[in-house]
Amino acid sequence: MLIKRPNDIVPSEITAKSLYDRRRQFLAGALALGATAGIGALGLSMPRTARAGAKLSNLHKSALSTTGEDVTPLKDATTYNNYYEFGTGKEDPGENSGKLRVRPWTVSIEGEVKKPRVIDLEEFLKLAPLEERVYRMRCVEGWSMVIPYVGYAFSEVIKRAEPTGKAKFVEFVSLADPEQMPGVKMPILDWPYVEGLRMDEAMHPLAILCVGMYGETLPNPNGAPVPIQMSTASTRTSIPKSIIRAGARDASGASASSASGAL
Repeated sequence: MLIKRPNDIVPSEITAKSLYDRRRQFLAGALALGATAGIGALGLSMPRTARAGAKLSNLHKSALSTTGEDVTPLKDATTYNNYYEFGTGKEDPGENSGKLRVRPWTVSIEGEVKKPRVIDLEEFLKLAPLEERVYRMRCVEGWSMVIPYVGYAFSEVIKRAEPTGKAKFVEFVSLADPEQMPGVKMPILDWPYVEGLRMDEAMHPLAILCVGMYGETLPNPNGAPVPIQMSTASTRTSIPKSIIRAGARDASGASASSASGAL
């Protein structure tokens, strides 16, 4: 770099005082422009803001909610997730789930039940009174969030299906569509993702069919449109998100979550 001494500088090269006084304004504008352009050139992106969902009305505050803890901001809850169908990074669900089509959506209730049926999303929203339940979600990775979920006890769905005496478990199968879910193209799990609960766990009042959070319909990064959430001593980050089948079974199977090591 060439550094000129004072006696080498001619008057025509001296910066005008008016320009010098505006240097902070110039630098601030240049840095803002450069940061945006530079991040794009590097293939990175700024953190996305939380997408607003449709408002859910007539919500009842649940007595089963966690109390005494601050609720996690919506932006944090929608941009830091485990959802391997969209990638293994915590930010991947927020970045890659925008193309997921959640309407129309149906879930097949099948297996050891007397009344198998297919339920669409609109029916789920009306099947039972919607509650707001604040749950503290804990992950085995060492992080947690406090989230106001919207839904109702999953037992409402099970009772209507009338499980037979052979039904000991409920198996949940999530969507695995490589056209909408780029993570499905990676051999990180045996797709589709499958998880299960014992029948007594699935019937527990703290197991809820989740249709929303923060008073709105569920954002795509959080398992839209219908995941199952639980709040127990061994709360997991997720039971399958974007569920397409729920089957009552007479025997258990190995879960994908135990194979991956991250719940």
